[in-house]
Amino acid sequence: MTSTAAFAALRAQLATLTTEAFRADLADIDRLPTRAIAKIMNAEDATVAAAVAERLPEIAAAVDATAGRMARGGRLVYAGAGTAGRLGVLDASECPPTFNTDPGRVVGLIAGGPEALVRAVEGAEDSEELAAADLAALGVGPDDTVVGVSASGRTPYAVGAVRHARAAGALTIGLSCNAGSALGAAAEHAIEVVVGPELLTGSTRLKAGTAQKLVLNMLSTITMIRLGKTYGNLMVDVRASNEKLRARSRRIVAHATGAADGEIEAALAETGGEVKNAILVLLGDVDGPTAARLLAESHGHLRAALRAASG
Repeated sequence: MTSTAAFAALRAQLATLTTEAFRADLADIDRLPTRAIAKIMNAEDATVAAAVAERLPEIAAAVDATAGRMARGGRLVYAGAGTAGRLGVLDASECPPTFNTDPGRVVGLIAGGPEALVRAVEGAEDSEELAAADLAALGVGPDDTVVGVSASGRTPYAVGAVRHARAAGALTIGLSCNAGSALGAAAEHAIEVVVGPELLTGSTRLKAGTAQKLVLNMLSTITMIRLGKTYGNLMVDVRASNEKLRARSRRIVAHATGAADGEIEAALAETGGEVKNAILVLLGDVDGPTAARLLAESHGHLRAALRAASG
């Protein structure tokens, strides 16, 4: 296909996408007062959560499948281009401080590599082969989960990532904002959050980006809950890497146990600052080494370790 024909085919494809649709009712938005524009934009954003809510069954199924793989030692890998890729990298980068995961357990891949986080890398998103090479470098296999992220659902890098991962036996999820997308068709789990045309035509960092961020929040957070990274709604695997997080660690132990400050300090000292272990020391009435052993035997699930300590 010649470049002219290919361009015409791409234009025709984009014309079918909800995320690229033109809003005639907003054609004069630049002539409105600033407050009126803000009100319109806020009203548009308010529709996103409802669109995500319609996809909760698919999201829950994807989370359960992901958690099962990660419980076997697998990884969660996001792959996308542009805004979608940046959102995946953002979500992955938040997991180590929030859940004390090894940086290699949740990985964000963006077309064009780290440079693409701050500036566009020409042509990177158009290459399925680049996605396959990036995943091959990670050695993606049957215990891993790969999430292709693309607002349009047609981005070659995201589609190529899912196709390569599926061929390697990995679990695959396609997150897009158009129904009947190529990405959804390529993946085992399709999550298609249809948010409608954007305030600025085709600017999918807006509603589509917000929808993708909400779903990625769910995928990582609920998966980590299923893996025992929380106790109730407390982040008991938080990594205390700065003063704020060290203070939060003490507050978490206090919320979980109701213990006095001195007891909390002693428990954290005995467990090397590990919040989950300190809670088990206080609630299970065990010493630090025993807490570590019980948690290891319970695969990190604090509730199961507490049952073992009391039984």
